[in-house]
Amino acid sequence: MTRSTLALHRCPPAYLALCLAVALAAPASAQDTASNGNAQANGPSTANDTNSKASSANAKTLAGMQVTANSTAVSAIAPTQGSTVATQPQSIIGSTYIQENIPPTGDYSDAASIAPSVYTVAPNGAGLMEAAVVSIRGFQDGQYNVTFDGIPWMDSNDFTHHSTSYFTNQETSSVVVDRGPGTAATLGNATFGGTISVDSLNPQSQFNVNPYISFGSWDTAVEGARIDTGSFTSSGTNAVINLQNGESDGYLTYAGQRRQSVFAKVVQPLGENTTLTFAGLWNNLNQYVPFGATKAQIAQYGVNYALNNDPTSQAYYRYNNDKIDTNMAYIGLHSEFSGWTIDNKTYTYGYNHFGYNGEDPNGETPNGTAYSPTDVPGQHMRNTNRSWGDIFRLSKEIGPGEARTGVWYDHQDDIRWLYEFDDTTNQLNPVINPGASTLQLASADRRMNDSLVTIQPFIEYQWNITDNAYFVGGVKYNYFKRDLDAPVNQKTETPLTYSKDWNATLPSAAFHYAFTSNWTAYAQWAKGYLAPNLNLLYVPNPSVSDSAIQPEKTTNIQLGTTWSSDRLTLSADVYKINFNNFVQSRKIGGVTEFYNGGGVHYKGVELEGTYMLGAGFSVYANGSLNRAMQTTDGAWNANTPHKTAALGFIYSNGPVYASLVDKFVGKTYYTANAEDDTPIGGYAVTNFAASYKFDPHISDVKDFKIGFQINNLFNNTTINALAGTTAADGTPLFFTIPARNFNFTVSADLF
Repeated sequence: MTRSTLALHRCPPAYLALCLAVALAAPASAQDTASNGNAQANGPSTANDTNSKASSANAKTLAGMQVTANSTAVSAIAPTQGSTVATQPQSIIGSTYIQENIPPTGDYSDAASIAPSVYTVAPNGAGLMEAAVVSIRGFQDGQYNVTFDGIPWMDSNDFTHHSTSYFTNQETSSVVVDRGPGTAATLGNATFGGTISVDSLNPQSQFNVNPYISFGSWDTAVEGARIDTGSFTSSGTNAVINLQNGESDGYLTYAGQRRQSVFAKVVQPLGENTTLTFAGLWNNLNQYVPFGATKAQIAQYGVNYALNNDPTSQAYYRYNNDKIDTNMAYIGLHSEFSGWTIDNKTYTYGYNHFGYNGEDPNGETPNGTAYSPTDVPGQHMRNTNRSWGDIFRLSKEIGPGEARTGVWYDHQDDIRWLYEFDDTTNQLNPVINPGASTLQLASADRRMNDSLVTIQPFIEYQWNITDNAYFVGGVKYNYFKRDLDAPVNQKTETPLTYSKDWNATLPSAAFHYAFTSNWTAYAQWAKGYLAPNLNLLYVPNPSVSDSAIQPEKTTNIQLGTTWSSDRLTLSADVYKINFNNFVQSRKIGGVTEFYNGGGVHYKGVELEGTYMLGAGFSVYANGSLNRAMQTTDGAWNANTPHKTAALGFIYSNGPVYASLVDKFVGKTYYTANAEDDTPIGGYAVTNFAASYKFDPHISDVKDFKIGFQINNLFNNTTINALAGTTAADGTPLFFTIPARNFNFTVSADLF
């Protein structure tokens, strides 16, 4: 094994036995509850109500017309598909596409990347580093929700997500990209730009052990086990557990990763109408993380340059290391009786991150610390948070429809600190405030304790107007409070104790019409919301801006239609979104203050569809035309492609699966500084996947499956994203498309 994974300590002899034992179980098979992707559509707030039937009335019979959620043959193999019961644009990505086409190291962002209007950047290979960009219609991470089994999770400071730090590809049954704020029942701090909903594995009805092992480019290896218990009590209790170990050197130089993950879910029926669900996951991640490379570095060292093996350099890989532990657990109760539906999830999740980086890995800041002019300067940080929350939903059939209400409560506590360090001697570097009373304060860029509380009650009513039509209207109230206790506040490096709350009222309305059982349409008007970020408090006196700041909001107008039959699934939509209350900063008399100014106008058209040609062959395509213009100066919004498109050919017949899928991302702009607004040209990436399942005629082995993937088939390694800028001179840093790479996977169904 080469490069940085050597430093991640391969399995010691004692652990090798466990690794081999873990390898005696297998991934979610391609047909693992093929209906999982379809079940996502059971409700108007699909992406926020996954695994809950509290708002599933839209999938019920409307005066004799049964509208289903794409339970057709083509839906089992479609990479993405719309929903015949949704009231906003939605792309459902089912288990077949995820397990057959996404590398075993991948995560939800790699799955979402195929959807129309979605633009993602995975600089180190799928799942081998946090996604650098996940953009939906130009909305960036932090401007939309990500949920896991209906639970919104995020870093509370800016609502971004760590794509590699929680659930793995093998623990995911489906991903839904909702492009809109949803109805009043859609919960989260960033309904502003939509929701990516991740659904976890569901236990299978029969006992099964599925081992899998995968090898690939860059010394990548993944070993794991999925175990389904089947029903093991008289009441029908069943469970699923997935154990996984993965490691890779990564595409970028010295950017290795090692990851272990455990996921478990237990489903306990309580009588005929009630189900209790327990679910939990634990994830451990150790990786070396670069910041990108300048064009000069790319030209000199190659397109995959990132870190190096020189202990005298700030780019030395051991100085640029993330150690992350995460966990999540919930208890869910779902019950239906006498026209009532009750759904409740009580949950907690935690994120513990120790991070280390050179002061300037890209070489514009010379070495030198308070101890020696040749010592290597660096930074050590810790971010840790813990959320506790509850989501309660209640619905009742009343009159010609259904009334729904509920509330989301979430409390998150955070610890954030960052210290200047001498990496050569491994001690604090007192260069921030040399005259401080302690070495810690003299070296601290920030020492902060903050918390946020979110309370979102909602009420809505679905009025079944006719046999084929219904209207959903409702309102959500959002209360949001931040508390900050900072001995050293970020940016100001001065003490601050402060508390501030905001609120917003968010109405929504949607109309759904079924022309036939296979063809439906919708119209939506809704307000989206983005809670204020913690950076509003990174000033000496936040009260200066208190009266001026309102939460950022969107007003969405969307029209769409979906057709679904045995051989064709097709959906299309048009949208117009006005984003206002853009939070900006300025200095008046040397005092930084925030204010609302301008926004962005978004509009576009999106299409997606899959057609079964026959004899196992299908063709898939999607596309979008997107426009996002800033209202203040008419400039194009950063990280918003002008267009996206995908074209794929799929063969699925019995034990054989094969696909060839190309995703195109149009020209995007970034703004590195006031004088540099440079486009990144359009590019395309083509991936090939194939698998074969057969009976090996071995005792206790039901079937055996081999799979092969070639990613970036035509080896396109052009620049595809701005990674940021250097701290010293503001020089742009870039990421490139990972070179052609492969994965070979073997799995089995035992017993």
